[in-house]
Amino acid sequence: MQNRAAFQKWIYREGNAYGFLALYALAFLTFIIVPVLAAFLLSFTFFDTIQFPAFIGLRNYISLLTADDVFMKYVLPNTIQFAVIVGPGGYALSFFLAWVLAQLPKIPRTVFALILYSPSMTSSVAMAVVWKTLFSGDQTGYLNSFLLGLQVIQEPIQWLQSPQYLMTIMIVVTLWSSMGIGFLAMLAGILEINPELYEAAALDGVNSRWQEIFYITIPSMKPQMLFGAVMSIVGTFQAGAIGVTLSGVNPTPQYAGQLIVNHIEDYGFLRYEMGYAAAVSVVLLVMVLFFTRLSNRLFGGDE
Repeated sequence: MQNRAAFQKWIYREGNAYGFLALYALAFLTFIIVPVLAAFLLSFTFFDTIQFPAFIGLRNYISLLTADDVFMKYVLPNTIQFAVIVGPGGYALSFFLAWVLAQLPKIPRTVFALILYSPSMTSSVAMAVVWKTLFSGDQTGYLNSFLLGLQVIQEPIQWLQSPQYLMTIMIVVTLWSSMGIGFLAMLAGILEINPELYEAAALDGVNSRWQEIFYITIPSMKPQMLFGAVMSIVGTFQAGAIGVTLSGVNPTPQYAGQLIVNHIEDYGFLRYEMGYAAAVSVVLLVMVLFFTRLSNRLFGGDE
């Protein structure tokens, strides 16, 4: 009876909390753990969505690293180039704009934050309409029309079909829409810093904005910096629709805008080689985990 009473008391005290956690745990298990495990197991099989998966060991990974010329020559270099520029670039831009907005009064800060955040809420279809109009390959495209008017070019350029320009346009569009939830977290982190820290630092000899940023602002908002870094990494490596949406084809012209997500879609949903696509997705997961751990080492601290 005493144990039963103690158990009922524990349920009364902790039951609500565990009840709420159970819903999250169920969703996390259903939509994260199970798909990851399924992809990992399928990566060791040949699976064409019709026949039952046949175990083939490491053959998918060996083929990916030794026989898949498209992946090694185009997809992997494109993904690394895209991630190196968009990831740190979008992250630094988010922090800089958050810091600038934090210096403004409340009303204009709210307005500008909404303006900067709104592109990240735009669907890929709406985004494609705007940017495809700007980079349209005929003379009615805004960029072509502008350059023709200045006589910089003599005939319209096929911006979105040219391997020479597609990756650059993808980077510009992605940076334009990179002010997402990480940007808001950084803005909130800067606004939560105690102003007395800056006053104390000024007494200790900190006399410039750059010194305030490096010695006060960044160390005081490491959790927000870490969150922003993780969101930037995940968003960058998950990007893939942008190149296909802008060019209108998958694969993109001469694989110039082909990213690892496009490679997964190509093999998984166009060729129906699900086992091979699962192996590529596992490689993508390993890359994301590596850079996430790196961010945690930089901003995680001892918390």
